[in-house]
Amino acid sequence: MSDGKAAGTHETRQRIVTAGTELFRRTGYTGTGMKQIAGAAGAPFGSIYHFFPGGKAQLGEEVIRTSGAVYLELIAELTAPYADRVAATEAAFTAAAGTLAELDFADPCPIATVALEVASTSEPLRQATADVFGSWIDHLADYYARGGVPEQAARDTASSVIALLEGAFMLGRATRSTAPVLAAATAAAAVVRAARDGA
Repeated sequence: MSDGKAAGTHETRQRIVTAGTELFRRTGYTGTGMKQIAGAAGAPFGSIYHFFPGGKAQLGEEVIRTSGAVYLELIAELTAPYADRVAATEAAFTAAAGTLAELDFADPCPIATVALEVASTSEPLRQATADVFGSWIDHLADYYARGGVPEQAARDTASSVIALLEGAFMLGRATRSTAPVLAAATAAAAVVRAARDGA
């Protein structure tokens, strides 16, 4: 295979994953058809099964793991400028509120969307979402521990922060308002502050 053809093949696969990510985020896993994904990707329908012979479930797992890695990088970028973990947490939630509004209150997180839909019906997809959430919690737990939160409390703190964010996204979408995310910003900052200060 020539380099040009290999690059084109990679680009087609990436377009399919990107289209799947966007559609799963906007219309959910069960509400998205493979023909929709092919159309959005500008790819022949058969090419999806060429790259993902396991069909929608295999593509779904790829979307979850790829998106999860991207969001993990985003978490790191949002928190990196802040030495103070409380300020970093509040700033990250405030940025998330802005993102929710920019997306016209579509779900900014395809991981949660898929998890809510298929966690009880698809073990591979449930495991993929669990792995992604676990990677986020691991990262935040380490980040908080390095910022003065006792190691034992750091993981619980990280889990609480992720839960607050995902719940706030759901309420924000339902109410078409950033208010739940901004309220969660204050609550998450308080959780981190209490863990750090041993309250």
